[in-house]
Amino acid sequence: MSYARDVTGPLGKGDVVSNESLANLLKEERRFAPPADLAEQANVTAEAYEQAKADRLGFWAEQARRLSWETEPTQTLDWSNPPFAKWFADGRLNVAYNCVDRHVENGLGDRVALHFEGEPGDTRSLTYADLQREVCKAANALVELGVRAGDRVAIYLPMIPEAVVAMLACARIGAPHSVVFGGFSADALATRIEDADARVVITADGGFRRGKPSALKPAVDEALTRPGTEKVRNVLVVRRTGQEDVAWQEGRDLWWHEFVGRQSEQHTPQAFDAEHPLFILYTSGTTGKPKGILHTSGGYLTQISYTHHAVFDLKPESDVFWCTADVGWVTGHSYIVYGPLSNGATEVLYEGTPDTPHQGRWWEIVQKYGVTVLYTAPTAIRAAMKWGDDIPAKFDLSSLRLLGSVGEPINPEAWIWYRKHIGADRTPVVDTWWQTETGGIMISPLPGVTAAKPGSAQVPLPGIAATVVDDEAREVPNGSGGYLVLTEPWPSMLRTIWGDDQRYLDTYWSRFEGRYFAGDGAKKDEDGDIWLLGRVDDVMLVSGHNISTTEVESALVSHPKVAEAAVVGATDPQTTQAICAFVILRKGSAEGEGLVEELRAHVAKQLGPIAKPKRILPVAELPKTRSGKIMRRLLRDVAENRALGDVTTLTDSSVMELIQSKLPAAPSED
Repeated sequence: MSYARDVTGPLGKGDVVSNESLANLLKEERRFAPPADLAEQANVTAEAYEQAKADRLGFWAEQARRLSWETEPTQTLDWSNPPFAKWFADGRLNVAYNCVDRHVENGLGDRVALHFEGEPGDTRSLTYADLQREVCKAANALVELGVRAGDRVAIYLPMIPEAVVAMLACARIGAPHSVVFGGFSADALATRIEDADARVVITADGGFRRGKPSALKPAVDEALTRPGTEKVRNVLVVRRTGQEDVAWQEGRDLWWHEFVGRQSEQHTPQAFDAEHPLFILYTSGTTGKPKGILHTSGGYLTQISYTHHAVFDLKPESDVFWCTADVGWVTGHSYIVYGPLSNGATEVLYEGTPDTPHQGRWWEIVQKYGVTVLYTAPTAIRAAMKWGDDIPAKFDLSSLRLLGSVGEPINPEAWIWYRKHIGADRTPVVDTWWQTETGGIMISPLPGVTAAKPGSAQVPLPGIAATVVDDEAREVPNGSGGYLVLTEPWPSMLRTIWGDDQRYLDTYWSRFEGRYFAGDGAKKDEDGDIWLLGRVDDVMLVSGHNISTTEVESALVSHPKVAEAAVVGATDPQTTQAICAFVILRKGSAEGEGLVEELRAHVAKQLGPIAKPKRILPVAELPKTRSGKIMRRLLRDVAENRALGDVTTLTDSSVMELIQSKLPAAPSED
């Protein structure tokens, strides 16, 4: 059974309700009860569901007390102007103090906060006392550069400790950070710098990727030549790779080790209102312009700290936690930086790829540091499956007691393999659903409570209200499918789209009145447990990253040989979805040898390698309705080699025959 192909692809109206493969899976499902010893000592028990159901706001007020507040909040939720929420609005706190200083003050300064493993094999371990000193120095450096509370700072770094330090330093002085994934291009970086109006950029000469240095500074230099980036005053550069040919602009560019290195190790954190902006994180939208998701301080940290404690059953005295995400994505924000550190965890930070220098690299790291909790993406799990069961078998993975999945729906085959070959057929697997917009985990098994079903995120966490509705916003009965919605505000919810309240309303709250529409299709099984079915809009999920079809189409059309483009996501067993593009060439442009690779390279330069189409097919025309709308549903049928759906609404149905008559371009392996 190919579950990934059947239920994780894009879904149109009506598609979310019926799925024969899912129905068969539910009949054959296996359940995995929590290990008795874990259940007995679990951080969160079944009582939490009853407590939250009886008094949802009281439940979240109790979780807020996990944090250290300079001014304790007396108000939990202000929902007087929905959907613009305020959580703990009269409270004041400092996020960095909660993640660093309070642990040192509580006598935990010698506990390791970060075990850093560089791809070349270099290592560093920072205790909480070390982290406090580094964060203070970086905060003082930003202040010297004129950064004040409310100013935005762009961070474009590899997975090195300075990325965590930079984020915490921004939080310490109340400067919202905008972290940009290091794989994004200069154009993508420039767009995000301009939209956030950043005044300082923190980057590195480069990072190590697949065994060789990968430069970052040139992309920053190029980005800062773009209109709208003129207000950037300084670029702080971490020396990571030691490349000798780093271009330098005197007066603007500063070496981190020199400028930050000479700062005082003392800095007094200032408390900020709970609703003070903490960070902006850009995510692809269904229009070409990425959305700047705004998260604030008190509510976000409350839910991130609680969910990290509850979902991963964290025991900070003994656990070694490893989230394999990049800090450029929300998973890195929430479950590398703010969640684990607020809980005083010891964690692993790894710079490179899972197959460098060999395909057992991750398992080698688990063995080396005694990792107890591993949180990764189904894409990575499927890659490990492909490489072979014998590879993880070479390493001692007995330290692992809990496994997590994030980023996309996990197919049951991968879930079972993960538990068996990585978790020795004994560890619970928590399959988590959440988004950049939700800030933290929303739907997940609780490891000490839930009898887990492979492939299902199962139930909303205590304090979270989510359900599945039909087109008319009616809750569907068990055994039926529809659209996943959130029916009550939650502490870590996005507050708006940066600089565009109307887009926030239109994007998330217009489809179903009074309810947040997540953009995902879902099905409830006969027990009422939730199974995620994938995106229902035109955002593709590629290796755990949301990529907008419109952004890729815009990049293709910017090539001088392309007149028009339509992009769809086709189900892919390895990456969840593969980007497939159909292009109409400009008059006089030939379809000659090398064109497809030329276009793929162009998109990579415009948006970054993650957005490079796997398949590009030049066509004479695109399928359009009489109103001019491109019927992407039909292109998806072609891309997935299945029978065409209804073509009666097309202006010219023969267009599809012409497209089908051409053999698709061979998929690229990179």
